[in-house]
Amino acid sequence: MAVMDAILKDLTESQIDAVTHLDGPLLMLAGPGSGKTRVVTHRIAYMISQGIAPSQIAALTFTNKAADEMRLRVEKLVPGQSVWMGTFHRFCAQLLRRYAPMVGLAENYSIYDTSDSKQAMKRAIEVADVSTSHTSPEQIASTISRAKNRLVTPEMMLASSKRSGPTMASKVYPQYQQQLLTANAVDFDDLLLHIALLLRDNPELRAQLDARFRYILVDEYQDTNLAQYAIVRALSIDHPNLSVTGDPDQSIYGWRGADLNNILDFEKDYPSVKTVRLEQNYRSTPNILRVADQLIQHNRRRKQKELYTHNDEGDPVVLRIYHNGYEEADAIADEISNAMAVEGFRPRDFAILYRMNALSRSLEHAMRRRGLPYQIINGLEFYQRKEIKDLLAYLHLINNPRHDVALQRILNTPTRGIGAKTIQRLRGYADRHNVPMLDAARQVDQIEGLAKRSATCVTRFVELFDRLSLKATASIEDLLRYVVEETKYEAFLLKSHVDEQDSSAVANVDELITAGVEFDRYHPDDGSLELFLEQTALVADTDAFEDENDRITVMTLHAAKGLEFPRVFVIGVEDGLLPHSRSRDTDAGMEEERRLLFVGITRAKERLQLSCCKSRTFRGDSRPAVPSPFFNEMPLDEIRRVESEVQQNWFDDDPYGNSYPDSWDLPEEDSEANQDSEPNQDSGSAVHEKPDSLFDETCQLTEQDREQEIAKRKKKTRAPLASLQTAAEMLASGSAPPLTVYREGTQVRHGEYGEGTIVSVTGRGPKRTAMIRFDDGERNFRLAFANLEVIGG
Repeated sequence: MAVMDAILKDLTESQIDAVTHLDGPLLMLAGPGSGKTRVVTHRIAYMISQGIAPSQIAALTFTNKAADEMRLRVEKLVPGQSVWMGTFHRFCAQLLRRYAPMVGLAENYSIYDTSDSKQAMKRAIEVADVSTSHTSPEQIASTISRAKNRLVTPEMMLASSKRSGPTMASKVYPQYQQQLLTANAVDFDDLLLHIALLLRDNPELRAQLDARFRYILVDEYQDTNLAQYAIVRALSIDHPNLSVTGDPDQSIYGWRGADLNNILDFEKDYPSVKTVRLEQNYRSTPNILRVADQLIQHNRRRKQKELYTHNDEGDPVVLRIYHNGYEEADAIADEISNAMAVEGFRPRDFAILYRMNALSRSLEHAMRRRGLPYQIINGLEFYQRKEIKDLLAYLHLINNPRHDVALQRILNTPTRGIGAKTIQRLRGYADRHNVPMLDAARQVDQIEGLAKRSATCVTRFVELFDRLSLKATASIEDLLRYVVEETKYEAFLLKSHVDEQDSSAVANVDELITAGVEFDRYHPDDGSLELFLEQTALVADTDAFEDENDRITVMTLHAAKGLEFPRVFVIGVEDGLLPHSRSRDTDAGMEEERRLLFVGITRAKERLQLSCCKSRTFRGDSRPAVPSPFFNEMPLDEIRRVESEVQQNWFDDDPYGNSYPDSWDLPEEDSEANQDSEPNQDSGSAVHEKPDSLFDETCQLTEQDREQEIAKRKKKTRAPLASLQTAAEMLASGSAPPLTVYREGTQVRHGEYGEGTIVSVTGRGPKRTAMIRFDDGERNFRLAFANLEVIGG
């Protein structure tokens, strides 16, 4: 009786309804913060207390952490009862150990990690004699992975391709699987595929396992793919005691193969299902919950829930509008620092969430400057990401040609035909002659046993390095652009790009260039490559000493799922970022983006701030930003809207005045400073609440109206052109023209080179540069000091 009291104590009516359900299918629609883990673990304890054997229960999760947490809770309620709990992949791996011969494997099979799989894939491509000139091994691997998650075998893919013409993946897939079988190995996708096919093709085995696992509980059911769906369905035919917990409103992994229909159609799959809605939220304030609930109501593919909470009303949700991303990062860092100093909050109380990894760099920079400890979850620190380390390795070698570690990293990155054996021979030669590896590369013709082709490739790298070294004293922005261009690094990234979620690798390169622009702006006189590299090195060193258990958490919205924090900042809530530009074309894409924002909002317990900027900087160029259309779907009358006004100097922004078109310009009657301003700590700026007309002007526009409004405001912000006067002369006279004087397509005249056309404009401030095409070729000019006349455009 005491055990039963402990199991049912302090549960709500709906929670008791779910916990005490024994036989038959069960669907628990669990809203965010509704205590679903508590319900699942108490239900397992209740089942055991009612005489169900623990060996007949299997609880499947998506993370080991979730399984460990459940295991601990069950142990407290019913000590000494062993229930199988773990991830789908672990569950399938253990089954496959026992039935490996049925799929042509031995029981001691190996599980390939990503690196192992990549090597097997490359070998399969060679055996299949497939050219990768228009694709990459990673892209072929991604296609095969998606096929496996849809239970498509090599034979099925090949048969399908015969109707429409064979594809590279259909040729490689059979060879890849043969590579795995020959090596007595599987990849991660095979763990699911083999078990799903075993259950489908072996009725007796399926019945045995159905009888063994009579009660199956699945967590985060909205995130299951077709293979996972097939497995739990096959094990719940004779004993349909399948219990699934999830929330269609938190399905955010469609890009990874998750099928929302699995949970939406559960009641069709099991007509006798008992459905329990866990709608009471124990996490957030009513203010936060109303914003989330009103937003998600705009999705059509969902299960209706009415979220509510008995928590105190709390502070209103804040929508803060910043001038640019730098100010956004600085202001948030200041707010966190102030809350820690004045209100006694700990770093772990804060989370900053974003749609794209590339947005983290300015946050990292702002927090480092203030000495705030932070951690990046499910992602590497900016300067530790592979693409950033690759480019920094080029800079390190340029700065210090004896830097052998940097040389080994970039010698064949991007790929240039220099293999591991060649690198090994270079290293051996350098060691024997006690010289740097770069010197060994210069003496490549003297290295014995090196093939002529390999020696030629090494010589070409040395020639590339010598060209890059000529730019050693250039601005960091110019040097980085030159490295990316000369090495064709961006093309290399695009060719090997697989993850379609956010194009983070290429975006991170853009952010590194922006970091170079920032460095140049803050160091107009004393900037050097050595100083830049020193700063990046010290950043990594100091960060390693932070206490990981008490840090500000910085992560993507995807990574935040399942977590909660007292204070949450969701940044970059702008059209093109959230929703992402690649998700706007379909209703399904827009609904998943809306769910993603819903997940972000519901991470907050006490305070939530959503923010957007008037402009975002990419590759050093400031572009107008438009607020997310999702703001129109929130209760704006309940949200506290605050706009910051920043006093800028030469190096804070472009020296040419209103040079960037601004989609957030307000009507004149709204642009005066509001009397109810409040200081923003340490930033030299003031913030002002804006009336409803702010969103009347920007958010409540159709897509076509929005584009027209931006175009209109671009035109409105241009100052009259002052013909036959250079930018330098205008600066000297105190009449700085807008930067749009020099824009792509503008016709100009130069005293020495004649007439030409601007083909691109890059950089910021005094580093602003234009590429101009003349009759005898293209040339770069620093616009602030170029002797140019505008003659048309």
